[in-house]
Amino acid sequence: MKNLFILFIIFLSFTNCKDDHSQKSNPISNSKYVNKVDTVTKLKPQHTESIIKKTDTVEISKNHKINTLKCDLDGDKLKDTIQIVRSTKSGKSGLKIIYGNNKKTDYFGLGSDVLNQGFDEIDWVGIFEVAPKNKIYYSNVNEEGEIISEEEVKESDKIRLKNDGIFIHAEESCGGGIIYLENGRYKWIQRE
Repeated sequence: MKNLFILFIIFLSFTNCKDDHSQKSNPISNSKYVNKVDTVTKLKPQHTESIIKKTDTVEISKNHKINTLKCDLDGDKLKDTIQIVRSTKSGKSGLKIIYGNNKKTDYFGLGSDVLNQGFDEIDWVGIFEVAPKNKIYYSNVNEEGEIISEEEVKESDKIRLKNDGIFIHAEESCGGGIIYLENGRYKWIQRE
């Protein structure tokens, strides 16, 4: 009976994602990178503040209800500011991360692929929240692309965030993930 219930829930999840064409396109749910549990990507973010200032202007997104978060991504006990912004040059959205010490600003998206996940903007994001530190997270998509329960995830694949992360997700549960820092590198946890 339990297995039948789980299959029914999975069926509803996939039906909701495939049948709801009124929602914004969510490239993450169809991403060829969707099966990566803990993707270590670039050692450095895609853009630095100096590159953006020389070539583009970004403004806070007016398309998102919530467009600014404060949390401690790097564990220095200072509040970092994360904003959903839009490039005036490309018209694409992304994240601007201003660290609390005001010595560093990172950008993701804005027309460049976000952490090798197959999307270069985040207009599809309907949920923009802090992923609190000390909570356990895991990719809930297996290698076949199926949604799995926590019981099906190996303990070694579960990640306890040492610092806060950034949770971005489509409004109607069709894909998203958590961006977090570990040892100075941005990483991604897939969440369906």
